[in-house]
This record gives sequence, C-alpha cells and structure tokens, in this order.
Amino acid sequence: MNDMNWLAIYPELVLLTMALVVSMVDLWVKSPRRTPTYWLTQLTLAVVAAMHYVYIDAPAIYSMQGMVVSDSLGHLLGFFSALAVMISLVYARPYAAEREMLKGELFTLSLFSLLGISVMLSANNFLVMYLGLELMSLSLYALTALRRDHAAATEAAMKYFVLGALASGFLLYGLSMMYGATGSLEIPRVFEAIVAGQINQAVLALGLVFVVSGVAFKLGAVPFHMWVPDVYHGAPTAVTLLIAGAPKLAAFAMTFRLLVEGLLGLALDWQQMIVVLSVGSMFIGNVVAIAQSNLKRMLAYSTISNIGFMLLGFAPTVIANNTLSAPNGYGSALFYIVTYVFTTLGTFGMVMLLSRQGFEADQIDDFKGLAKRSPFFAALMAVFMFSLAGIPPTVGFFAKLSVLQAIVTTNETSYIVLAVIAVVLSLVGAYYYLRLVKVMYFDEPTDTAPIVATFDVRAVLAVNGLAALAFGLVPGGLMELCAGAVLNALTS
Repeated sequence: MNDMNWLAIYPELVLLTMALVVSMVDLWVKSPRRTPTYWLTQLTLAVVAAMHYVYIDAPAIYSMQGMVVSDSLGHLLGFFSALAVMISLVYARPYAAEREMLKGELFTLSLFSLLGISVMLSANNFLVMYLGLELMSLSLYALTALRRDHAAATEAAMKYFVLGALASGFLLYGLSMMYGATGSLEIPRVFEAIVAGQINQAVLALGLVFVVSGVAFKLGAVPFHMWVPDVYHGAPTAVTLLIAGAPKLAAFAMTFRLLVEGLLGLALDWQQMIVVLSVGSMFIGNVVAIAQSNLKRMLAYSTISNIGFMLLGFAPTVIANNTLSAPNGYGSALFYIVTYVFTTLGTFGMVMLLSRQGFEADQIDDFKGLAKRSPFFAALMAVFMFSLAGIPPTVGFFAKLSVLQAIVTTNETSYIVLAVIAVVLSLVGAYYYLRLVKVMYFDEPTDTAPIVATFDVRAVLAVNGLAALAFGLVPGGLMELCAGAVLNALTS
C-alpha cells in the first residue's frame, strides 16, 4: 500500500499528457473543421479505451500509497467512459461546426472531463474521489457555457455551476464528518472502522445524510434533480450529450465506492434513503416527462426516471444479506447504467443529426413524419425509444428485467411491492417514448429539408442501434462482465 506504482495510473497519465498536447497542437490548426485536433483527440480516446480493456480481468493493484485502486470495475467503466466520449464527439462534430463551437476547447475540456471521470473510477480515498469529481464538474460547467453568445447556454451553465457547488459542499462536508468519525480517508479503512463499531454513531449518521445528498445530486435523483431539465435544455445539444453520457458512469462508480465499498456497515440507513430516492425519481421523472413538448426536457426527465430504476439495484442485496457475497443487484445496476448511457448517446445523436444551422430539432414535433423522410433513421430512433421504454427485444428490456430479478429474488414482501411499483411506473414511461414513435410513423412531416449525415455519423449511429438490439438478444457476455467486475471489486 506504500508503493507509488505509477503503472496503475497509466491511463490517467496518458489522458493528462494528451489533453495538454491537444491544447497546444490546436494553437496551430487553421482549419475550421479542426481535423488534426479532432483525430488526435479520437486517437487518444482509442488508446485509453484499449489500455482499460486490456486490464479488465487483471487483479486489483493499489498505488499512490493506497489512494488509488486499479481494479476490474474501474477498468470496465473506464473503457465504456472513453468509448462514450469517442461516440459523443463523432455525433457532436458536425453540430458544433455549424454553431462556431468546433474549437480546441471542446476537445481539451472533453479530455479533462474524462480525466476527472477516470480519477473517480479509481479512487480509493475520499479526497481523490472529490478531486476527480471537481475536475469532471468544472470541465462540464465550462463546456455548458462554451457557446458564449447563446443566452440559454449561459443561463444553464450558471444554474449548473451554482447547484453543483452546493452539492459539492454537501458531499465534502459529509466526507469530512466521515473522516472525523472513523479517523481515515481511505475507503477500506472507513469500512473496517464502521464494522468494528468503535465510532460516534450520531456523527456518522449525520455525515451519511450529506454524503447521500451529494451523490444523489450528481446522479440527478429526486429531490436533487432540479438542475437536470434546465441544463439538458439550455446547453448546446453536443454538450448535453457529453453530460448525459460518461458522467453517469462516474456517478455509478462514486455511489458504489462510497456506499458499498466504504459504508456497507451503514446499509440499513442508506438503503432506506436509496429506496426513497429511487421511487421518487421514477415517479417524478415518468409523470412529468409526459407533459413535455421539448424533446431534450423529455429526455432529461427520462434520465431522472432511469437513474431511479438503476438505484433499485443498490437496495436488495444489502438488506437480504448485509454482506459482500451477493453482488447480483450491483451487477444488474451496472449493466443497466452502461446500456442506458449508450442508448442515450444514440438518441441525442439523432437529435443533432436532424438539427442544422439556425434550427434545433429539439421539439417532439420536429420528428413528425421522419419515416417518410428517412426510413433508416426513423427505424434507428424507434429502436432507441423501444430500448428506453424497456420493450423486447432491445437491451433496455433485459436491463430492466435483470434489476427486477435482483429485487424479487429476495423473497421479501416489501421488495415485491417495490418491483410492482417500478413496473407500473415503467408502463407510464412507455407512453412518452411511444408517442415519439407515433409522431415519426403516423404524422405528416412538417420539415421537408434533406437530412445530411456524414459517413462516420451514419456508421456510428447504425452500430449504436444494432448494439441496442444485439445486446438485447444476447446479453450474457456483457452481463457477465458487469457481474464479474462488481464481484472482483467487492473481494479485492
């Protein structure tokens, strides 16, 4: 634990170095398409993704004197995070070019945001977790305000920054109380101190409330959700995609590292909070989304409801066993958030595809008659909507099913009721997803402008849609990866 072991943080070192290189190279790029900067960024992301993928099955390694852990969970999430940013930039490039946003800052801040995510994924210490969180958050605040001549984007950035600072204060205060109660900042030592029981329970319980509140804000769970629809709506769609993608994987990692690896001894306390956050998020997210006419706001409330569904996976195994030996719920939650993120990427990719200079395709009515304009893109959007709604044979169906299975296998009446509530609210949510499908296939088009898509955008969208179907038909491999990563994290 006293070894620095620089090998364990090679992906983070590569990201930091290349973020600086990209920012310097861009100073000499004159092309408005930023071609050298774009491809250098994509090459960096591909290398980082490969580095994480190679070590997914490797044993856990501690470095930086125990402050960082390189394990299967971190590498799996690191791989998907780098892949999510790669896909986001493919979708974002044409959109950003038409709005004078295709600058070096877009690529540099994206890399720094991913660096913050990577630090969070490998954190084994409260301070390291917080530093990664702030690096990611500050990069996203700046990205939200990247379109400086746009009043809505500036307003969204201010709301995001103010509420984000408040949530960071909650989290930092809670972590400081945990340190005061346990005498350690290292997550494994905190776990051991809580299990030993020689701590101030009152201070610990109060600190737990602040920690869960901070985590809930970063997840966008009710009642800490107020920033999500405003930021999703006000930010440029390219930035909305960067916020809705990889950061959700980091939020899962933060929840898992803090609550499961560090505070499992307090599971009887935080599990009740998680259930309230989950049910509240599913209810508010699905009900309010029905009233939305703006597609980005609808997807924001969809995010809130899906985060609530994902949180269900953190409830059953803890209460049923109160040990580290039943990670089924956590593995299902990880599978759910991974598949949700990549479905969301495709959805916002379609929104940007239909947008053009002077026109934002962010209203549901903008998709009217899409099947008549382009059957291919309408079919892709329908697949994404079916997946978000949890309709077979898409991956969203199996993701919801795996979480529900983890709940009902506890054989406790309270969890059976919780599963029924989740199913009913999912049926409510299916309405606004299927409404968009109805608009695409049964309404007459109001926009007859040709749909122009570059080859890379068309190809990545096609692969994205096929993946949403393929992992629904054959989900076993990805599910095993997620369950194995969680099990290795719990036993390392």
